[in-house]
Amino acid sequence: MDPKKEVLINEYAESVSSDPGELLNRLERVSYMRTLAGSMVSGKVQGRLLSFLSKLRMPKRILEIGTFTGYATLCMAEGLAEDGEIITIEGNEELQFIIKEAFGKHPRGKDIKLMLGDALEIIPELEGEFDFVFIDAAKEQYPEYLELIIDKVSKGGIILADNVLWFGRVLNPSEKNDPRAFILDQFNKKIKEDDRLENFLLPIRDGIQIAVKK
Repeated sequence: MDPKKEVLINEYAESVSSDPGELLNRLERVSYMRTLAGSMVSGKVQGRLLSFLSKLRMPKRILEIGTFTGYATLCMAEGLAEDGEIITIEGNEELQFIIKEAFGKHPRGKDIKLMLGDALEIIPELEGEFDFVFIDAAKEQYPEYLELIIDKVSKGGIILADNVLWFGRVLNPSEKNDPRAFILDQFNKKIKEDDRLENFLLPIRDGIQIAVKK
C-alpha cells in the first residue's frame, strides 16, 4: 500500500473510532512532549484494540512487558476484573514519573503495580497465572519472554506482542543486516508452530501477534 494512503487510512480509522477519553489523550500528548520516542506510544487505534480484547476477556491478572508511559496499561485496565491486578515491567527508570502520574489519575490506578528492572530477571520471580499478557519491550528478547511466560498463562489466556512486522522487514529477514527482523520472524513462526497456542497476526500499525493458550 502507498505509505501516504496508509497514513490517511490510519487517520480515518482514528476519526471513526471511540474516543479513549481525556486522560489517555493527554498521556499520548505527554509521551511526545516529554520523551524522545513518542512514536512508541500505543495510540488510539491500537489502544482501543487492547481495551476491547481486555473487556472481552475480563482478565483477573494482566502482565505487561514494556510499560513506556503507561498508555497501553491504562487501555487494558478498562477490562480488568473488579478484583484484578496488572503487573507492568519497565526497564527505563526515567519514565517512572510520567507513568506514576498517569496511573495516579486513573480509577484503577491502585490495581496497577509498576516493577522497574530487567523483565528477564523479574518474570521468573512472578507467582500465579496471568489471563492477559502484552509484550512490547526489547524485540530481540521476544522469544525469551515467550518461554518465560507461556507456563504462567491460564487456559484461554491471551498473549499479544507488538511490532512483529518490524516496518515490513520480516518479509526479507537477514540475521546479519537486521537481527531484530530476523528474530521477530523466528518469533512469529515459533508462535504459529507451538501446539499450545492458536494465533493470528493482525497487520495494523507495525503488526500485532495475537495468540490464545489452548
